Amino acid sequence: MSKKKLSGVVYSTDPNYQFQTETEPEAATLTPQQQNLKLWLDRKSGGKTVTRIVDFVGSQADLEQLGKALKTHCGVGGTAKDGEILIQGDVREKALAWLLAKNYKAKKAGG
Repeated sequence: MSKKKLSGVVYSTDPNYQFQTETEPEAATLTPQQQNLKLWLDRKSGGKTVTRIVDFVGSQADLEQLGKALKTHCGVGGTAKDGEILIQGDVREKALAWLLAKNYKAKKAGG
C-alpha cells in the first residue's frame, strides 16, 4: 500500500486493531443510450496522435471490453484505463460511426 492510502492512521495502542481500507463501490455501467461519450484528438509525447474517448460511466471491465471492441474494429492498438479509451492514430470518424451504430450517444469534441 502506498503512504497516501494509510495517511489517516498514525498509531494505535489496541493490539487487536485491524486497519480497514475504504473501498468505493464500482459505478454501475449505463446503457449505450445513456452514455455521453466524447471523442478527442490528442498528441502524446513524441508527437504521436491518439484518439481519446472520454466520459464513459461504468465498470473497468466494461470499459476494457468496449476498448477492445473499438480497437478491433479500427484495426489499431490502444488502451483502456482511468475512465478513458486511448486508440492509436486519428480514427475519430471510424470510431464515431461504430459507436453510433451500436446505439451509443457519442460526438466529436475539441477542434
